[in-house]
Amino acid sequence: MSKAAIVIGGGVAGMETASQLNRLGIEVTLIEKQSSLGGHLKKWDRLFPDRRDSHEVFEYLEKGMNDGISLYLGAIINDIHVSGCRFTVTLQDGRELTSDALILATGYEVFDARKKEEYGYGIYDNVITSAELEEYFRNNRQKNLTEGIKLKRVGIVHCVGSRDEKAGNLYCSKLCCVTGVKQAIEIKELMPDVEIFCFYMDLRMFDRHFEEMYFEAQEKWGIQFIRGRLSESAENPDHSILVKVEDTLTGLPLKIKVDLLILLVGFIPSPETRRLGAMLGLKEGDDHFLCPSDEHILPNSTAQPGVFLAGTLKGPASIANTIADARAAALQVANYLTTNNNQ
Repeated sequence: MSKAAIVIGGGVAGMETASQLNRLGIEVTLIEKQSSLGGHLKKWDRLFPDRRDSHEVFEYLEKGMNDGISLYLGAIINDIHVSGCRFTVTLQDGRELTSDALILATGYEVFDARKKEEYGYGIYDNVITSAELEEYFRNNRQKNLTEGIKLKRVGIVHCVGSRDEKAGNLYCSKLCCVTGVKQAIEIKELMPDVEIFCFYMDLRMFDRHFEEMYFEAQEKWGIQFIRGRLSESAENPDHSILVKVEDTLTGLPLKIKVDLLILLVGFIPSPETRRLGAMLGLKEGDDHFLCPSDEHILPNSTAQPGVFLAGTLKGPASIANTIADARAAALQVANYLTTNNNQ
């Protein structure tokens, strides 16, 4: 039997999984629906906690995409057929690809902030998302950020679409807090005179050096953190934004006028993840991310033999943790193929 694997998804998890499988001598095919590799990584600017250029990570991942990996870009999956231990993936153009193992690495999407109408995204000119701010930074469009606006005050709203029963997402997206702190510091570096207010429920700085960034934001840059959930925002005649929030530490209601409001949008499962998961009969959690067969012992395996999961299709994760998870997935796939081939 041949040792062949198909990886679906060409973001961080898919690229690293494919690269590691190739190094282990497994024939790899990588399918990506977009016309290029990299996924969300190519939209981010500097990465926390050390704020290295995201392109450095992409260059590392790209080096692993050698001639031993068959790439199908701009490819939409129409059907997946399982027969014993073999998988046949049919693309929209009719091409059929076969393998002995299937790895889903279809990632996530960011929450659609328009669903939180009270924040004014898509309604007011000067309300943007954290993802859009990253693209401004990434594309050297800092000037566009302030075009037509004299920034004096900036508000940053945490937990937009996460930990929110009304939005249907009770889970924490893990990375919004540190993203907000990072972006607040970056704005202060560009415009030191701007006042910045971060409105948060709880600060969850869970990983190494994240807490230090939080202290730097306060002590070095004077960024103000207000514990309280934003209740609503309204646009003033000059296009500034009036935000209403209760400071839950003091119990006092606050009204603050800001020139720019940034919404820290969380992770949600991508529609493609849910579509392919349903096609393969995989289990979804209450949060609609896909579930492995065992969270502790087999975090990359599924109840469907030969089908594996890698990266953020299982839930929010940092780039570093996603790369580590992809490597773990590759080892589980290699072990499965070796065991199967020896039977």
